[in-house]
Amino acid sequence: MSALPVPRAAKTAHGTLRSARSRTLILILGIIILVLLAVLSLFVGSGRLSVAQTWAALTGGQVDATGIIVRDYRVPRTILALIVGAGLGASGALIQAITRNPLADPGILGVNAGSYLCVVIGAAFFGAGGTLGQVWWALGGALVTSVAVYLIGTAGRHGASPVQLVLTGVALGAIFTGISSAITLLTPEAFDKLRFWAAGSLQGRQMDTVIAVAPFLILGLLIALTLSSSLNALALGDEVARSLGTRVALLRAVSIIVITVLCGASTAAVGPIGFLGLMAPHAVRSLVGPDQRWVIPLSMIGAPIIFLTADMIGRVLVQSELPVGIVTAFLGAPILIWLVRRKEAKGL
Repeated sequence: MSALPVPRAAKTAHGTLRSARSRTLILILGIIILVLLAVLSLFVGSGRLSVAQTWAALTGGQVDATGIIVRDYRVPRTILALIVGAGLGASGALIQAITRNPLADPGILGVNAGSYLCVVIGAAFFGAGGTLGQVWWALGGALVTSVAVYLIGTAGRHGASPVQLVLTGVALGAIFTGISSAITLLTPEAFDKLRFWAAGSLQGRQMDTVIAVAPFLILGLLIALTLSSSLNALALGDEVARSLGTRVALLRAVSIIVITVLCGASTAAVGPIGFLGLMAPHAVRSLVGPDQRWVIPLSMIGAPIIFLTADMIGRVLVQSELPVGIVTAFLGAPILIWLVRRKEAKGL
């Protein structure tokens, strides 16, 4: 899989390549914003704690209720939002790159629904419990769904089109979600285990969840970064990419494995989260252009920014907390409609 300089297609609407300096500034600014939001996340919650109380709990080692809320819940919740957000952002950028589909997203293509279904099956019929047990079921579901969507979406004389892949993913996602709902309604044990997780939530997650999924997410993110240069060649088309020395089949296979790992681990940790993998890469491309060497790492920063913001909105919007999956759906659905209605999307 050879590296490739960014092609002419990577030019901006003004016809000039974005400078490395401006991209670096955007990267630095994104990191600063992410750090500030991560710190703010420790001080924001449905529990009414003052800044002084929160700071004392972080630095003083108290074992009272305040210390438990901050150290045992808010700190793991923030760490999980960072790594899961990065994983979903990277998987969204990867899936858009390998399908050359601007509407691709792990949620829209049914990958999250497939992971969810397998976790429900594991909990209902095989007694799978705990985050680590859910991870393996979620990984299997993500892999099967990714392969199924790609095979069905590319079947036929004319091969794949962005809309065909999206429709396939939406159809399979609806089927999987319906089956999952039926199982949880008919199996009270599964419903009790998964009712909060199924909405997509960071609430109540502790450090054991972070420890269970962090190795999968970190490994997937590192591999995703190594693929970024080769994905620029794929943007020129399979034949051109092959002529430039890119092993297209291997690149797609590795990318699908990485997407599977990132989506499966993320879904096991916080439940199905929609639209995050769609929003972050689009926001990044509007700032730095389509060069995957910048899109993928910046999506790993942009998605946690959106995820943390959505989580904090959910914490303060209602007293009992609104699951972050619901907030991201409210944010992402209008963006999807806008993307479809754009002039660029009319040729899909």
